[in-house]
Amino acid sequence: MTTQQTTHSSLVARWLLVAGLGSLLLRLYIANTFPITGDEAFFYWWGVYPDWGYYDHPPMVGWLIAAMRWALGDSMGSIRLPVVLLPLGVGAALWWALAGVDKQRAAWAVLFFWLAPLNWLNTLITTDTPLIFWSVLSAATLMRAEQRERPAYGLYALSGVFIGCAFLSKYFAVVLGLTYCGYFLIYRRDRLAGFALLVACSLPFALINIGYNASHGWPNIMFNLYNRNEGAVFEWRKPLMYVGMMAYLITPAALWLVVRHRQAMVRMGSAASTHRLLACLVVVPLLFFALLSGKKVIGLHWVLSFYPFGFALLAFALPLEKLKTAALGLAVFAGLHVAVVGALYMTSLDTWRTTAPLSKIYPQVIRSYKTADILRQIEKPGVLLMADAYTAASIYGFERRQYMPVFGVGRFHARQDDMLVDFSIYNGKTIRVITGAVPVLDDFKPYFEQVSALTVMQNGVAFYVVEGVGFNYPAYRQGVLGDIFKRFYNIPTWLPMTGCPFCERYCGQVRCP
Repeated sequence: MTTQQTTHSSLVARWLLVAGLGSLLLRLYIANTFPITGDEAFFYWWGVYPDWGYYDHPPMVGWLIAAMRWALGDSMGSIRLPVVLLPLGVGAALWWALAGVDKQRAAWAVLFFWLAPLNWLNTLITTDTPLIFWSVLSAATLMRAEQRERPAYGLYALSGVFIGCAFLSKYFAVVLGLTYCGYFLIYRRDRLAGFALLVACSLPFALINIGYNASHGWPNIMFNLYNRNEGAVFEWRKPLMYVGMMAYLITPAALWLVVRHRQAMVRMGSAASTHRLLACLVVVPLLFFALLSGKKVIGLHWVLSFYPFGFALLAFALPLEKLKTAALGLAVFAGLHVAVVGALYMTSLDTWRTTAPLSKIYPQVIRSYKTADILRQIEKPGVLLMADAYTAASIYGFERRQYMPVFGVGRFHARQDDMLVDFSIYNGKTIRVITGAVPVLDDFKPYFEQVSALTVMQNGVAFYVVEGVGFNYPAYRQGVLGDIFKRFYNIPTWLPMTGCPFCERYCGQVRCP
């Protein structure tokens, strides 16, 4: 090893220690102090009621939360621990995958990833948490297989198991499968048998998802392909937003170096098999989401399972002398984000109330930080609590550790209520519904014998409640549940069904006429 290489190795080792430990401590602090978000609270109930699947997505995050609750208890810190540890696991997988090619550049790859701002600040447990882990582990295992002179069928099989777990996390794992397909067809036709084994080992996981959907009215298909895509049309702002988002994720420093050394980046596609696979893991998803961006707004979380490979590609493509420059740029960018979050933590609730643009979300901040105080004003012995939207219902329910149903039609998102709640058992009961705005009592009158409006104040924010006495389930079934059925359960006849909990409660059979 040359003197320059020794210096680089010593430098990156120190940086890895500082970045890894520093970001871990910050994530632990945020995870235990930041209030639960609506999506997290929604997924929390998946962990309380484990199943083979859920309305919006496959089941992996629910299983993960269930495991954490069983092992470490029901605290916010235990539920979020997997995402706190995620960057360490992804970094270990990157090192395992790439160290056999070049240990020094593999270390830089891990460092670049750990310096990304998201890995300092993200502590939210979502469906992307297991998706990122299993996707990276699958790709890392495939890279190890591709480094062998002879086909390592055990590694191909293991990669298939891991991508199957990724598929049971979120359907974006299909993009990873598309990447593998392109890689083998273009570069590794001599190892199609290994690819076939990979696919075969992933199929049992797909069958689990198909079996669940067939017995539950195909909720994942209805949500992801039909209900959420109504009215999707091309708009120029959507691809422009995608380009801007990717520029942010790549970070300004890394983007500048990519442009400066674009020829080196292009040459990765004609290098060793590991390098070609790495290039495919970046290019194919980028192009796939670029095509989708014409009609869909590509969310930041859509690309996160491929995010680590971009930093690995950067570490292996840039000239060695430019790696320190890239790390410095990433560190400065991450530091700016940490400074902003630190400043926000130093504010008071009064600051959020009086300062624009923070004041725009002040009501949501109060709902998150003062949840228990709000509920104390609303709860009443013998009265059921509900909310008119899943975010509020999930957050309030989490605080009470008691599931809170959604009253009303709601939206196409988060319709797990349709699986869990039988409104017929509430017939004749008194219900208080927390609403997100001043309620229109005429909207509630058909479903109760008597309705009245209440307003409670918390830190200067009004929270509205409708109290309905004598819930009329037959009217609710005809009005609200009938609307839900027409809007969200128009299941194509070509999809075979063995069950549908909502349909069976609504009309007594799997397929309603």
